[in-house]
Amino acid sequence: MKPTETIDFHIKSAWLGIANLYNQLATKHQLSQATGFVLLNISEEGTAATKIAPLMGMKSTSLSRILKKMENDGLIKRKADKKDRRSVIIHLTRKGGKKKQVAKEVVKNYNQYILDHFDDEEKECFFHVMGKIGQLTEEYKSKKSNNE
Repeated sequence: MKPTETIDFHIKSAWLGIANLYNQLATKHQLSQATGFVLLNISEEGTAATKIAPLMGMKSTSLSRILKKMENDGLIKRKADKKDRRSVIIHLTRKGGKKKQVAKEVVKNYNQYILDHFDDEEKECFFHVMGKIGQLTEEYKSKKSNNE
């Protein structure tokens, strides 16, 4: 089977193009694609650090480096959780909130550009197929981990 005949080739190829585009656009605002995605995953009330990594499909060690840089850049503040002192809640600073709005706008504009080039049936099919790939991937992972 040729690489271009595999599903993962096309998904990864598309994602690398998207990530590269986001990095180019983010650089204009002194951000990176990864920083932008972290900003987008922090709620107004703050978000537990342990919840951000799974939302982004990252390992916590990779996220820790990004959070440290974001804190040094004045985008976030870490505060102990009032309910559980062992947990850390990530809050946006005013600067972080402004950068989050920039990231939101970049993602919204890109998605709108792409969606404008597909009719409703194509969009529905795309989201259905991607959802099914995600579901089947989880099933396959579970099946393989139980067999080995």
